[in-house]
Amino acid sequence: MSRIAATFQRLAAERRAGLIPYLTAGDPDLATTRDCVLAAADAGADLLELGVPFSDPMADGPVIQRSAVRALAANTSLHRVLELVAELRPRIEMPIVLFGYYNPFLQYELGALARDAATAGADGFLCVDAPPEEAGDLRSAAHANGLDLIPLLAPTTPSARARAIARMASGFLYFVSVLGVTGARDRLPPELPEMIARVRRVTTLPIGVGFGVQTPEQAGWVASFADAVIVGSALVRELEAGAAADAPARVGRLVASLRTGMRAAGR
Repeated sequence: MSRIAATFQRLAAERRAGLIPYLTAGDPDLATTRDCVLAAADAGADLLELGVPFSDPMADGPVIQRSAVRALAANTSLHRVLELVAELRPRIEMPIVLFGYYNPFLQYELGALARDAATAGADGFLCVDAPPEEAGDLRSAAHANGLDLIPLLAPTTPSARARAIARMASGFLYFVSVLGVTGARDRLPPELPEMIARVRRVTTLPIGVGFGVQTPEQAGWVASFADAVIVGSALVRELEAGAAADAPARVGRLVASLRTGMRAAGR
């Protein structure tokens, strides 16, 4: 059983949803990312999405786009991201999912990437721009090295296609709550619970919901019907809010407040 599957099994036994923060590796530098990850873990995060910075992040909104620019300016590469994962793994138990785009993964060479990611202590990939029809090589490399490949589902994904995607997936499914790019929203779609219910009818995999969640109240609402709450832009904004030295404390406070909102909402 993968570390991701074991984590969701534990969460189900505890009758609660998981909290998955997203941070761009290397924003503003890798040392700060390391400290922010540790702060998030201490504050109650259950899994981690670690973004691999890319020059053309077409699925991301302005906040995460800017974080990628800062990370690349700090000379963050995929090799250095894997070094960060290896540094983190002895210090945290939560699964680490590498969130990125196909171009950097392909340039690294998929077999070597999966091998090196597994050796470093990563647990899976989420490749934003690799649809199931084109992700076979990455899926094979990941599974050969004990890693999960987590796909994206959109509000517009038909049930038949959601079933086909789920059959090829492992770990969990990432449900995009809104159409468009990443970014915090003041309001999430009121029909989101029914969207998740439709996906549940075609799979037994856990379902995480991301894109748009920014407040403890929103996190609590999503936690009432999803298996995990994914928060990215709201956390990345904390890295823009002040000095890098204070970033881990700000990230930790936000993660703790999201966890409190989820706990208050119940399941």
